[in-house]
Amino acid sequence: MKVQPRQGKPHEPHAGESSTMDAVRLRRVNRWLAQDLGGELADLYVDSRETSAAEAYRSRSRLDFLSRLTGDIRRPGFAMVIAETDHLVGCAFGFPVASDGIWWLGFDGALPQSIEQLTASGGVFAITGILVQPHPQDQDVARRLQERLLSGHQASLGATLVDPGDHPTLASLRSRGWLDMGEVWRPAGPTMFRALVLPLGERTTARLEGLAHDAWTQWPG
Repeated sequence: MKVQPRQGKPHEPHAGESSTMDAVRLRRVNRWLAQDLGGELADLYVDSRETSAAEAYRSRSRLDFLSRLTGDIRRPGFAMVIAETDHLVGCAFGFPVASDGIWWLGFDGALPQSIEQLTASGGVFAITGILVQPHPQDQDVARRLQERLLSGHQASLGATLVDPGDHPTLASLRSRGWLDMGEVWRPAGPTMFRALVLPLGERTTARLEGLAHDAWTQWPG
């Protein structure tokens, strides 16, 4: 998942945009509207990345993002929430993790029993993307998007995979309560990700109390 916090020069507000983003509105969109917004979402993805990247790299990344988004849209239960002012400023999307647990394929070690149980009960929702336009209040917008997406599915646990070298995203997620579980290896690549989870509600938080304690020592510096 790509979650880009503010980097470099602060975003200059567009005409009609609140300087504190107080006017941001959140809206759920279905898979068909998400497809129609593909170009705008890809622009948002590029805008959320470091502007110093080479043009060719940004172009490839844009195409890669659209390819991944198309794959996610086809997933059962796909959902998206967008953030708007007078234009698109953010989005979060994902899908429910199937009860067969295949989403955890490649997890390094034994999957915690509490995670297995929550997965089997259909209580886990995978967030595969949170994008926010660079702005001093981008973390608040990201938090609101995350909460709205998960609450709409009555999930007990959020889950995501992050490139271990993406330290800004890891730090951003940690600041919003996500816990590091360990490594997941995907066969296509080969690619290694950090698996993170976000407990929702007191009961789930209590079940993951040990994981929460371990997260402070497992988290990469």
